[in-house]
Amino acid sequence: MRHTLPIAPQFYVTAPQACPYLDGRLERKLFTSLQGEHAQKLNDTLSKQGFRRSQNVLYRPSCAECSACLSARIRVADFQPSRTQKKLLKRNADLRRNATSPWATEDQYALFRRYLDTRHADGGMADMDIFEFAAMIEETPIRSRVIEYSRPAQPGEHGRQLAAVSLTDVFDDGLSMVYSFYEPTMQARSLGAYLILDHVEIAREAGLPYVYLGYWVPGSRKMGYKAGYSALEIYKAGAWQDLGDPADHRAELHPLSVDPIAEQVARIALPEARPRQD
Repeated sequence: MRHTLPIAPQFYVTAPQACPYLDGRLERKLFTSLQGEHAQKLNDTLSKQGFRRSQNVLYRPSCAECSACLSARIRVADFQPSRTQKKLLKRNADLRRNATSPWATEDQYALFRRYLDTRHADGGMADMDIFEFAAMIEETPIRSRVIEYSRPAQPGEHGRQLAAVSLTDVFDDGLSMVYSFYEPTMQARSLGAYLILDHVEIAREAGLPYVYLGYWVPGSRKMGYKAGYSALEIYKAGAWQDLGDPADHRAELHPLSVDPIAEQVARIALPEARPRQD
């Protein structure tokens, strides 16, 4: 299907930097600004072509000699949870979901800090303060929701406690999980996986056909878990297609050099593409 953009956006390319997914590789991003009255339409259109949102920017990898990053989405109507995933849903049946406007809170930031300090202490987001966190949550020119998950109180606690949070965009054809974080002490619950399963249910309830998961990267341990969801599609060679056997997809060769066009394109810095969940 051909998607027509409402305007002719200007695109830029970032300077090469270390790839966060595959060791020894370089990455560049193609990006455009997301603002104005056509922001929602632009986001809906480009997201169907493998782009992701980071605050008021849409981007996708645009590496010189590597095309390993493949946008992935779950086809809701055909999704069937595995036996393990069914057990996971039952294990987290006591969680309560609450969808709110994209507004940052101190409780969210406290959970976010515990999550980073435990799981990503040396990552690119490790030094985010509360103001940067608020910008990540609140600076959205499109339809976005913060979906909170709370657990029952334990002895000595008062009221339900925040267990997980997902910043989620609403497209015309689905939900996009921009960034998620959760209580690191609740490892047995596999909350990251549970949030994906629950988003499939949210999309089903809303009559939306897809849940967008960001990038699946063959050969990357960080991204490998996405292949464990049934009815997974990837955007490859300009079209969405069934994932099939994950072993059939291989990361391309290491870019030994970066083509000179990068030096000719405006080096406009991407505003800390913090949500690298994908």
